[in-house]
Amino acid sequence: MTPEELPAKLTALISKWEQETIEFKQAGNDFSTDKIGHYFSALSNEANLHESEEAWLVFGIDNRSRSIVGSNYREDEERLQTLKQQIAENTEPSISFRGVHALETERGRVVMLEIPSAPRGIPIAWKGHYYARNGESLAPLGLAKLDEIRGQTLQTDWSAHIVKDATFHDLDPEAIARAKSNFIKKHGNRIPAKEIEAWSDLQFLDKARITINGQITRAALLLLGSSESSHLLLPHPAQLTWKLTGHETAYEHFSPPFILSSSSLYQRIRNIQIRILPHNELLAVEVAKYDQKMVLEALHNCIAHQDYTKNSRIIVTESPHTLVFENVGTFIDGCPDDYISGNRTPRRYRNTFMARAMTELNMIDTMGYGIHQLHTSQAARFLPMPDFEITPNSEVKLTIYGSVVDEAYSQALMLHADLPLCDILALDRVQKHHPINDATIKRLRKQNLIEGRKPNFRVSSEIAQATAQKGQYIKTRGLDDAYYKTLILELIQQFGSASRSDIDDLLTDKLSDLLDEPQKKNKISNLITSLRRNGKIINKGSDTKSEWHLI
Repeated sequence: MTPEELPAKLTALISKWEQETIEFKQAGNDFSTDKIGHYFSALSNEANLHESEEAWLVFGIDNRSRSIVGSNYREDEERLQTLKQQIAENTEPSISFRGVHALETERGRVVMLEIPSAPRGIPIAWKGHYYARNGESLAPLGLAKLDEIRGQTLQTDWSAHIVKDATFHDLDPEAIARAKSNFIKKHGNRIPAKEIEAWSDLQFLDKARITINGQITRAALLLLGSSESSHLLLPHPAQLTWKLTGHETAYEHFSPPFILSSSSLYQRIRNIQIRILPHNELLAVEVAKYDQKMVLEALHNCIAHQDYTKNSRIIVTESPHTLVFENVGTFIDGCPDDYISGNRTPRRYRNTFMARAMTELNMIDTMGYGIHQLHTSQAARFLPMPDFEITPNSEVKLTIYGSVVDEAYSQALMLHADLPLCDILALDRVQKHHPINDATIKRLRKQNLIEGRKPNFRVSSEIAQATAQKGQYIKTRGLDDAYYKTLILELIQQFGSASRSDIDDLLTDKLSDLLDEPQKKNKISNLITSLRRNGKIINKGSDTKSEWHLI
């Protein structure tokens, strides 16, 4: 919610008073974070059951008088916002507030905590326990309500269907071992690893919500099934395909268990190190062409959200500069842009049962953070933002860039480490020649991030602004004549030309302290003469006002 909408929202909440999805507390100076977690779980689950998009926990309201009395809870804004992370660390699956708002009113400060509804089929737990409302009190989430939430998609969820002919022997032992290891990593902070390891495989599969009362589901066959058992899913193909295009071509198909074969597919991708030269630097920054975690996140999301009823495979196409992920089935809750900020939580899933199982196995998150993390990962490595495309055939295509599109864009990200994501997204649109709105144009112009005329904007390189500091541009790498000559050549190459004064500024403080000023000038003259005689540079100026260019 925007700050302008909060007063009206508070008035509306007070008029409804405490329903199952609204809770008011006075919370004068402090309030237990653990207690907030209890309310978070209860209110999120109740919002799901009452088909509401959100619930509210509000501090600074007196229960008896039903009036604003004010609250001093976490008056420091930075500390107030850390509540999001504290809640996310102990909810299962990991989820946090949609918004933490501090509203100043005439009667005092009010803190409004906006809680997202639990997704369909997935109840929210706090420290391993599920909560609900019982009148105005907190209570454990009863079996009836728990079953109601978990059963919301079992009738329509393809992945939750029980395969009658499948048995435990159709599962891959190595895949089960990997699944248990992942489960320990995710839940080791609240369930001792020794306790999990003591479970039988059948117990583990039920507790990880991969099987239902020991019965094998389609999700279990996709994630953990042996390659020989894929026929049990016919006519639905269970297949991942890697395809290489460009100067070389190749392809390979991968069958279940997807918990293992997704990593095998990743190994086919040529994830080399690429070099990006920062502004005013000689030493390049080396980054991985692709972020392994994000590649697997993208692939796992294809597995989780594929519409398997369409009888299609998942395809990953590798070109020299991009990875393209394709899966059948359009976005079922909103569109990709809704999730870039990381604030939106999806309420519905196509394959809720499998999405929940993959969350338990630490393969994906179900709170909508993946798209946000994919964008921030690309920005951290100075690469273009990912592109989403939803085709007329209801296919989702995700393109991840593994190379620079416009050097000025990457330079801008290096020079402005604190650039907010909204500005990075705008610069990405500029480098890809997509339109941006007038407010964004004004903001980017004010920061000298773009140049040109509408609609032909380009990212500002800022090289011209550095001309006055040519002598400070090149950093030292050695002390021999060949090194000094290299510096001169790179200076001229970078700026097109260099005067004798520019070259003096560059080299004087790098020459030996044993040389006095006349000796240093003579040394520089000898270096320039050597480069001229060797046919490397030419003076297009005069003897008194030189202008050295590369030949």
